[in-house]
Amino acid sequence: MNTPQSPQSSSTEEHEIILGTGMGPLKFGASMDEVRTLMGEPEEIEEAEDDDEFEHQAWNYLEEGYSLYFDREDDYRLSCIETDHPGMRLFGESVHGKSVQEVQELMSRNGLETPEVEKMDTGETRLSYEKEMIDLYFDEDQLQFVNFGVFINDDLEVQWPS
Repeated sequence: MNTPQSPQSSSTEEHEIILGTGMGPLKFGASMDEVRTLMGEPEEIEEAEDDDEFEHQAWNYLEEGYSLYFDREDDYRLSCIETDHPGMRLFGESVHGKSVQEVQELMSRNGLETPEVEKMDTGETRLSYEKEMIDLYFDEDQLQFVNFGVFINDDLEVQWPS
């Protein structure tokens, strides 16, 4: 007996950030075709500028609040996700709008200590956990968006999730 697929809802798993792995059904290492199957066509595709260090494409799903990055060096596989989705979760907790301190405490409870904290020229605060490949951006002490990517080892080799 076929059970019907549940509609795309903002289920917990769908917006759960798994460090080094991806977000919900989006897994690092996915091909562009696999991402297109999951997400549909992006609203816009940005090509890297010529003077960019890495040649990449960014697929923007503005309504869903996602930008997905594919690096040429990685055969255009999904390597980075940026999201401001209000339902985003980290370690099972909703994090959108949380303060710098609340997020640091959440990270600390999960064994992630000593982030780099930087006040940006634009007034935002960036909290970076370099080894975990995640940057969290705060405006007026509220988490606005997160940028996270596939893990890279000490030899600068990409660690695709299995």
